[in-house]
Amino acid sequence: MNKITDELLKIVSDFTGEFKGAFNIRENGECAGRQSSKNIQIESKKDAPGLVIKIAENTKDETVYIPACVTHGNFDDLVYNDFYVGKNADVTIVAGCGVHTDTEEDARHNGIHKFILEENAKVLYQEKHIGTGKGTGAKKIDPVTECELKKGSSLTMDTIQIGGVDKTTRKTTASLGEDAKLIIRERIMTDGDETADTDFTVSLNGKNSAADVVSRSVAKGNSKQSYISNIIGNNISKGHTECDAILVDNGTVTASPRLTANNCDSELIHEAAIGKIAGEQLLKLRTLGLTEEEAKQKIIQGFIGE
Repeated sequence: MNKITDELLKIVSDFTGEFKGAFNIRENGECAGRQSSKNIQIESKKDAPGLVIKIAENTKDETVYIPACVTHGNFDDLVYNDFYVGKNADVTIVAGCGVHTDTEEDARHNGIHKFILEENAKVLYQEKHIGTGKGTGAKKIDPVTECELKKGSSLTMDTIQIGGVDKTTRKTTASLGEDAKLIIRERIMTDGDETADTDFTVSLNGKNSAADVVSRSVAKGNSKQSYISNIIGNNISKGHTECDAILVDNGTVTASPRLTANNCDSELIHEAAIGKIAGEQLLKLRTLGLTEEEAKQKIIQGFIGE
């Protein structure tokens, strides 16, 4: 691995020189390191760039790392990763991504992830995105996530875009079976002329399935964000979608939460709140000795949770 990859890994996946357990490190479209474990097998896809990750049933308390890094401009990385999680497994998947360019050429990563969770499987999926480098080339990250949750399974997605990504389009679709549960916590920070578009579609197909989709974002500078979510209740189910955004400078956010009830026993809720930092919040922190800018940063950090 080169030095830039090492630095990106520290940011997006808490890399300390080695990963314990199963891992695959992707660097500029190539494998820079791989290791399977007894219960987690990582193999290369035969028909496309990417991985097949198979997690054995009843696997408990294991973590698999699949970070991806692009370290120079004029590179467009595309990868397909399929996760098959066995019955009763309880695991964590860490899938950070960093893109870097010091030139006028663009650097892009497009990760297409598919999750299939078997009965009563439980997954915590953690994903950090960041763009770095002094070049004028655009830093782009465009993740696509497809999820199939079978009976009694649960998936928690904790995703955060730390900063520096000039353009991102994030698309997630999920289909939930009986008693399945999906929790999404998205956090996005944009600045300058950056743009971020998010699109969630969740189908509550199984009886007593549930989804809680929450996005928190901060739009600074002249950046623009859009948030679209659609929760579809096709059975007795519960769904909640929420978008909370803070505007700083000339940042703009468009929120479009949507609910579709195809069953009279589905319970669906949507919320959206967009606005600037409240004056009383700034005043309270300034009385503690912070400057206005320091107070703003403290509020933003607490809001995003990073």
